[in-house]
Amino acid sequence: MNNHSFTRFFEKFASKATQATGSSTAFLLALVTIVIWVVTGPIFGYSDTWQLVINTGTTIITFLMVFLIQKSQNKDSLAMQIKLNELIAVNTKASNRLLNVEDLTEAELHALHQFFGKLAARAKTEANLFESHSVEEAEDIHEDKIEALKQRQAARRKVRPGRQPASAHTQQQAGQPRPGRKKTDGKHP
Repeated sequence: MNNHSFTRFFEKFASKATQATGSSTAFLLALVTIVIWVVTGPIFGYSDTWQLVINTGTTIITFLMVFLIQKSQNKDSLAMQIKLNELIAVNTKASNRLLNVEDLTEAELHALHQFFGKLAARAKTEANLFESHSVEEAEDIHEDKIEALKQRQAARRKVRPGRQPASAHTQQQAGQPRPGRKKTDGKHP
């Protein structure tokens, strides 16, 4: 059996095994096994062999399950990262530098975490603002949001009954750039 065939077989096996062992049927089977083991204790006089059976069985199963679960988690994690990368790549305000962020060092991840923590703290002090996503433009976007909020609030105070002015958000949806901003293709370097 070549390496590719084994890998494909192992992926299918790991996927089915983790689904099966995560089921309520598997839990009930494990529970019944323990109950049978406990009930047979007096029959075997609680001997060393009786204890060795459950210890050996659970150790082997646990050892094998570690690898099956890790394989399944690796695959799920990679699939999730690909989905997140797709969302970042198509979002015009998201920083493409965050693509494959899982490959950064722990120190770089902590620096990004602190940066976004500061943005979150700053956003909490403002009125209801949408969260900023771009590392490069987060401060500008945050300021734009504050300005847009002030403009909407001022426009609401000036609106005559029965007539709604076009908001900055409506203009942006129509493809109009924000005042003071160049219209770009939406992708960051």
